[in-house]
Formats: sequence, C-alpha cells, structure tokens
Amino acid sequence: MQNLQMVDLKRQYNKIKPEIDTAIQHVIDSTAFIGGSDVHHLAAELATYVGVKHVIPCANGTDALQIALMALGLQPGDEVITPSFTYIATVEVVALLRLTPVFVDVDPETFTMDIESVRKAITPKTKAIIPVHLYGQCADMEPLMALAAEHNIPLIEDNAQAIGGSYTFSDGRTVKTGSMGLISCTSFFPSKNLGCYGDGGAIFTNDDAMAERLKMIANHGQKVKYFHEMVGCNSRLDTIQAAVLRVKLRHLDEYCDARRAAADYYDRAFAGNPRITTPVRAANARHVFHQYTLKLNGVDRDTVQSELAARGIPSMIYYPVPSHKQEMLREYGTASNVLPVTDMLNKCVISLPIHTELSEEELSYITKNFLEITG
Repeated sequence: MQNLQMVDLKRQYNKIKPEIDTAIQHVIDSTAFIGGSDVHHLAAELATYVGVKHVIPCANGTDALQIALMALGLQPGDEVITPSFTYIATVEVVALLRLTPVFVDVDPETFTMDIESVRKAITPKTKAIIPVHLYGQCADMEPLMALAAEHNIPLIEDNAQAIGGSYTFSDGRTVKTGSMGLISCTSFFPSKNLGCYGDGGAIFTNDDAMAERLKMIANHGQKVKYFHEMVGCNSRLDTIQAAVLRVKLRHLDEYCDARRAAADYYDRAFAGNPRITTPVRAANARHVFHQYTLKLNGVDRDTVQSELAARGIPSMIYYPVPSHKQEMLREYGTASNVLPVTDMLNKCVISLPIHTELSEEELSYITKNFLEITG
C-alpha cells in the first residue's frame, strides 16, 4: 500500500478540479485579490449553511478566537475557562491578550468539556467560556449554555474541528455547530473538513452589535476607512481562498458523510477489541470526524506508532502535551492543575488516517495492520 496520508488533499482536489480551477481563474481575471465578491458571497453562504445572521471571514482560526475575545472587551487578569485537552491556539489567544486561562477537564468518552468541571471553575472573575468541539464531536452545549446564562458569561464556540456537525437539544431542535455561542470561530486550514488552499478562518454571531465590533476589530478597528475607533488588527480572508471555500462548501455535507463512513468501517473492524476503544458518538450530536481518535488500553503507543510507520501507515497524537503543562504557560502556574482525564488521554490517544477519499482497500490495509500491531 503506497502513499497513505492522514489527509489526501490531492485526490480531493482532483475530484473537483474543474470547479476549483474555474473559481480561481475567475479571481485572477478579476484581479480583486482582497475583498473581492467571493468573500462577500462566502460570508452569506456560510451564514445560511450554519444558520446564523453574521459571518466575518478572517485570516485564520487563531485570529478568529483572538478577535472574539477582543470584541468582549476583556481586561488583563479576567478569567477564561477552556479545556486543556485542545490545540494550543484555543489557549494561546487567552495568554496573548494577558487574560488568565482556567483549565477544566473533559469527558473521558466524548473528549469535550466536562460540565461539572466548568461549574467548579467559575469565579467572579470568569468572563468567558470556550467549549471546543474536538475531533468533530460537538461539546454538550445545552447544559453549558444554561450554566453560562445562569452566570451571565458569554460562550465562544471553538468550532475549528467540527464545521458541518450538529447538536440536538432536549426539545428536539437540531442546529449546526457554530450557531450556539454568542460568538463562534472556525478555521479553514487545508486539512479541515472545510479547508481552503492556504490559511483562513471565520467568526459567526447572531448579535448585530457584536458583528459590527468583530468586523471593525478585524479591519484595523475602523468602520470608515482611515477613521480608527478602536484598536484592531489586520485579519482578512483573501479572495482566492474564499473562491475555493465556496466550491468546497457545496461539497461539505458529502465530505462529512465520507468521513463518517470511514469511521464506521474502523468502528466495525475494532469492535469488541479490549485493547482498542473506538470514538464515542454522542447521542445528541452528529460527529463529523475531523480526526478518528482511538484510546489504546494496555498497549505501548510509541511501539504502535513506529510499527505503523514501518508499514507505511501514518498516525498522529492529538495532543501529546496538555495545554496546562505547556512551557509557554509557566507563568500561570497551571502545570500543577489536577486534570486526571486530560492527563490520561494525552498518554493513550492515537489518530488514524481519515479523509474524504479513503478507499475500502486502504481502510482494510490500515485496520488489518493496526489489529496485528496492537495484538
């Protein structure tokens, strides 16, 4: 088996090549490389897809989170609750703005923010909560939203890994991820379920006044050119990336279905194996499998990873060091935090290839070898 990849963007591109090439050529012909019509059309199409009033495209997912926190008007020392078991960008923006990260544990099955851990972490200084929809699994938003409302704390959804997913409330109402927070953020990094051909991101909100602030902050703090009302930044999605994303947005549900089908294959292959715990799919959410992340039980992960590599099978550890133990946060003294589930997961998770073009032959090869290696 040759050229297995965690994400095969080349095969995905080849399948939609005529659409992509036409869209990019249109931008080149127009020469509207910044702020072209595709950027505005993409914002409107994303708003319709996700079910929100406002979408503000920006340069990347990290900028989206930073701009969201800036828009809340938080002050140095204000506390922001976030899981430690997440990509560092979620926490990095908190530290960058001189806010105080407060780390909470995650559910051992869904890997998303644990509601009781959040409840215990709230103090009078808590000014925001950032639930992360990790690996494509939506956090349990209904109790989080109720808890946040009880304390009048805004929620910022980190939807970088779960665009296309959904969540069902106890009253039967189903909504898209990215539509439930006061502000929601996503990334269009190429490997994401909806990825561009460079960097990109977007911010979502249903609040008109908040949308105005977000737009201003992303554009140097101005509403009218050269009149700067607040400190902002320069964060914009270029027109070529918007054109690519408009094409790929039309295929997003198909892409999510393909990832779920690959996950189904893995689940069946590994079912009942005591050394492998397959990902849990929460009953009230539609998992879209940005990653297919297993837990290994009583198996040496380093050995498994090296044996997979020897057989041409890539794998990844998302994430080998929890955020609260990262060197960059030493000054906050968080390394001593007691987060048993997070520490357990960092030692035992491993992610297998998952993308829209995986063939049955490839899945068979991966699962056969993974089962042999894990014993």
